[in-house]
Amino acid sequence: MGACDTMTVKIMISDGKTAYLPSLKESVQLDLERKGSPGKLKFTYFDDGNIKTEEGNQVKLTVDGTDMFFGFLFSKKISSKDRKFVECTAYDQLRYLKNKDTYSYKDLEAGEVIKLIAEDFRLNVGSLERTGYKIPYREEQNKTLFDIIQTAIDETLQNTGKLYVFYDDVGKLTLKHIESMKLDLLISANTAQGYEYNSSIDSKTYNQVKVEYKNIGNKSTDIFLVKSSENINKWGVLQLNETVENKESGAGKAEALLKYYNKVSKTLSIKDAFGDTRVKAGSSLVVMLDIEGNKISNYMVVEQVTHTFKNDEHLMSMKLRGGSFSV
Repeated sequence: MGACDTMTVKIMISDGKTAYLPSLKESVQLDLERKGSPGKLKFTYFDDGNIKTEEGNQVKLTVDGTDMFFGFLFSKKISSKDRKFVECTAYDQLRYLKNKDTYSYKDLEAGEVIKLIAEDFRLNVGSLERTGYKIPYREEQNKTLFDIIQTAIDETLQNTGKLYVFYDDVGKLTLKHIESMKLDLLISANTAQGYEYNSSIDSKTYNQVKVEYKNIGNKSTDIFLVKSSENINKWGVLQLNETVENKESGAGKAEALLKYYNKVSKTLSIKDAFGDTRVKAGSSLVVMLDIEGNKISNYMVVEQVTHTFKNDEHLMSMKLRGGSFSV
């Protein structure tokens, strides 16, 4: 959905007993990121004297009948220049994952770790896909809940090569395999007003992986080393060094890490593409662009997206990563 004749954007604010549908001023902005940040909704409403809101109120965003956000009011701002308008910021449940705590667990999948934390912090859970990989043991001391969950997802990726996306799906904590989040949505020069492309081997690129297992009993160290000779010849040695807590997983972890990191890191920033309410951080979109002879024609993962609703127009600005580029 991009520019249209009529677009219905509604924000409902509720204290659990009374619900308000305030008149909105100017734009509504929804920011979503794939890792480490809660969904953030910013809006301004007209205060006619009959709307009573306070921090902690429930906030829901609906666009043309589709629920896009459910969260809680965290801040309000009123200016003496225009006291009839109230600027608001709301966050989804992921905001509560900024809390710190200590956890230790054994033989749990990433989804089970999420469920454990959700129960302790009174968070609602939706679909948590099974990863098939049980993390042998983790002890997390005074870490943010975000970090504890992300570590479980990273451990799964490092040992299986499978990437999972964790997000708040309109009020329910959700975990999905990246393949489950592909959309039949095309981003091209015709649907975006501007872009910026970057390719780099300066970070998150490794062509040699060394995994160590330290045997405390006999004080020996087992080394699992895998490499791409082809890319070492092109880029030099870019080594990632990791450890494992059980010897049996060493070789598999090394192979999975090399498969994931042995490539050029490619990012694409898209400005003001036609909006689509289905797009979340973690969604995969088809990108087709020709950038000075570099032809992009592949799925890319949305790392960040900002949805903006203004004047019956829905636009998206995004940062995407991955995909195969051909010259």
